[in-house]
Amino acid sequence: MTVTQLGMPKVFHGTGNIAAEESFTSFAGRELKNEQLRANLGFATHTIRDKRAKVVGELPDWELLRTAGSEIKQDVMARLPELLEQFEKNFTERGGKVHWARDADEANQIALDIIREQQAEEVIKIKSMATQETGLNEYLEENGVSAVETDLAEEIVQLGEDKPSHILVPAIHRNRSEIRDIFLKKMPHIDKDISDNPAELAEASRHHLREKFFRNKVAISGANFGVADSGTLSIVESEGNGRMCLTLPDTLISFMGIEKLVPTFQDLEVFLQLLPRSSTGERMNPYTSMWSGVTPGDGPQNLHVILMDNGRTAALADQVGRQALHCIRCSACMNVCPVYERAGGHAYGSVYPGPIGAILSPLLTGVEAEENNSLPYASSLCGACYEACPVKINIPDVLVHLRGKDVDAKHGKGEEGNKRQAPDQMDAIMGGAKAMFSNSTLLSIAERGLPAGGLAAGRDHKISWLPGLIGGWTKYRDIPEPPKQAFRHWWKKNKKNGPKQRAASDRVDVDALIAKNSGLAEELHRRHAGEAQEEREEAQEQAAELKKEQRREPDMVRREEDLLKGQDDSSNGTTGEGTSSQEGND
Repeated sequence: MTVTQLGMPKVFHGTGNIAAEESFTSFAGRELKNEQLRANLGFATHTIRDKRAKVVGELPDWELLRTAGSEIKQDVMARLPELLEQFEKNFTERGGKVHWARDADEANQIALDIIREQQAEEVIKIKSMATQETGLNEYLEENGVSAVETDLAEEIVQLGEDKPSHILVPAIHRNRSEIRDIFLKKMPHIDKDISDNPAELAEASRHHLREKFFRNKVAISGANFGVADSGTLSIVESEGNGRMCLTLPDTLISFMGIEKLVPTFQDLEVFLQLLPRSSTGERMNPYTSMWSGVTPGDGPQNLHVILMDNGRTAALADQVGRQALHCIRCSACMNVCPVYERAGGHAYGSVYPGPIGAILSPLLTGVEAEENNSLPYASSLCGACYEACPVKINIPDVLVHLRGKDVDAKHGKGEEGNKRQAPDQMDAIMGGAKAMFSNSTLLSIAERGLPAGGLAAGRDHKISWLPGLIGGWTKYRDIPEPPKQAFRHWWKKNKKNGPKQRAASDRVDVDALIAKNSGLAEELHRRHAGEAQEEREEAQEQAAELKKEQRREPDMVRREEDLLKGQDDSSNGTTGEGTSSQEGND
């Protein structure tokens, strides 16, 4: 019998707008100087954050909902092949067509082929992170097809020839005046006297788009969720443009990442509570649209869904990182992130900015890819994103995990046991630290050099500049002047005054030791409680004395005023009492 070794299937990483063209550190350094950007971001993120906190606080079972959402997503990841096949079967039975795309290029090509079949030169679009990920708009434009964004924020970005900087509010980096200027420049037939009032700007957009809704026969959407047991797709939105795109055209093409499935409608109910509260700070979305196949005479008759991998199976293969695929694109993590609030979304390079982008993009492309290997470091690891995430993605844990993978990719050994690249400063620092901390004699010798650190410190006893890689720390922080003596040397010198060292062969009487120290904790507690009580009594006495002084002060002021009046009257030949009486009569 012949045995054929099949091996492991190849993991394909993603392509498209998920790879940065510049490192986060470099881009963010420039963005930090943009005061208008920081003002726009600060106002918007705090507004959304406050709204979210209010509606989340209304639900006594919010944490249970978060747990339910997390567990449903874990179940989906564990049964993904089965659920994908179930969704395909049900969607197809109801008249839809399912297409499978390995990466962004395949997904874009499938969409273009369908559009050409309909002989369309222009299509209308609903806001979709999936199509931004694949770069669909740019791809269609290169092939003679114009894609019109109908979401207001996406329209602003498109007309401004800009890039989105936030998952939920793509134009969050723009203010009203900038939006008015973009509309005046790019929108035909607009009133030249339009103000920057949001209502007027929205009305201008509505008039601009209305004719396009009725004229175009092909629409493109994303999908917030796909329900496996019914083949249903669902989109939630706030403006109503999505409902127009989903019902008016004859052909509808929907892009959906393979991780967006939920098993049943009962599971969907959980996310329809989590998503609006975490994203827009609303109790429910104004528009929740669902479609399950083709209905003759009602809505699109030519229905397609493109199930897109684009690196998701690579992320699924990472046991720690796969939880990033639980993301429901609510953007709550961005609105609480201090790094995002200051650096903005463009610094991340990918269409997925903020904390979730710092883990999702490297997982899709592979953290080994030079384009995204700086993203796991774009965090202070404060944990605010984990607390805000409605599906409990432990973003700080994944960030640390990816940092480890990045270090291993750069400094670890390859399959042949050789270094992946030439040693650098980090290798030298870590090698020196390993040698010192594994040999007490070397560490002691190194600590003898501590006094030399005083030479680098100024009169303020702080080290403000160091060369090379360590200079990255002193660029933004000061290092206190090191002590003149290490503790081990101080102890060696003064240990004769301390307790006698026990010989290694001497046995310790644990019971006697416990008996000797029993009651010490209670005594210490009583002592601290007594000191605290004395401090409270002293503070009360001081407060009482202050109140007395405050009561005394008006009387003293009045006596001083009377005395001054008396002196003035005496100089005029009258007494203080006579003056007072006369004023009273007047």
